[in-house]
Amino acid sequence: MSQFYKVAKEGAVPEGEGRAFAVEGRMVGVYLLDGEYFALNDFCPHMGASLAGGYVEDHAVSCPWHAWRFSVKDGTWLDNPKIKTDSYPVRVEDGIIEVQFPARKEASSGDAPPCSETCGQ
Repeated sequence: MSQFYKVAKEGAVPEGEGRAFAVEGRMVGVYLLDGEYFALNDFCPHMGASLAGGYVEDHAVSCPWHAWRFSVKDGTWLDNPKIKTDSYPVRVEDGIIEVQFPARKEASSGDAPPCSETCGQ
């Protein structure tokens, strides 16, 4: 089941910009545009740069490394809509910005073991 997680106090993200936050083992970029908050997976799918450090304009964030532009509304790469990064619902409750992540998939017996169990061999 998906749930909302506390990210930061309202006001931690300046209008027209993004900030990166570590939440529940994930990095999420939170953006404030025209008084509305948006959230994306903070890692650019191209080379892994922090999208929250990119230039924000017209509801798009440009990756600071190679200028790939993503919609902060739904994570779509604006130059090729077939590619997306994850986007997440955002709400503000009692002055706290909260982001909703989908439930993590439970490991089944057929899944590979975690790297910590096998990578050192």
